[in-house]
Amino acid sequence: SAIESNVGTVNVNIGPVPEEKTYTVTAAGGKFYLDAVQNPSIEFKRGSTYTFDLSDSSVGTHPLRFSTTADGTHGGGTEYTDGVTVTGVQGTAAAKIEIVVASDAPNPLYYYCINHSGMGNSITVVTT
Repeated sequence: SAIESNVGTVNVNIGPVPEEKTYTVTAAGGKFYLDAVQNPSIEFKRGSTYTFDLSDSSVGTHPLRFSTTADGTHGGGTEYTDGVTVTGVQGTAAAKIEIVVASDAPNPLYYYCINHSGMGNSITVVTT
């Protein structure tokens, strides 16, 4: 005979669940492609983790970074490094850049290429 368990449902409000998302990054024609879409505007949720897979050989000469200024250093801005971890050599296996979006992260952010202007786009930073 089956053993029945009468465990009630407990609703615990732990707030918004952080998102974890990985984008596969490639480059062609002077633009970054995220998951095969040409330099899309994307959204970050504060408290979430985003990984940009930079292992494709097409991004070997296109270091992807973040900034609070459109087009980053090409637009007169500086690199945004809060919560950012760069792993490996871009364009080789297992290379990636990861950002854990701070609760006070500025909106908007931008992704850009250190070496070339006009490759990236905007990131809307939201609180969920």
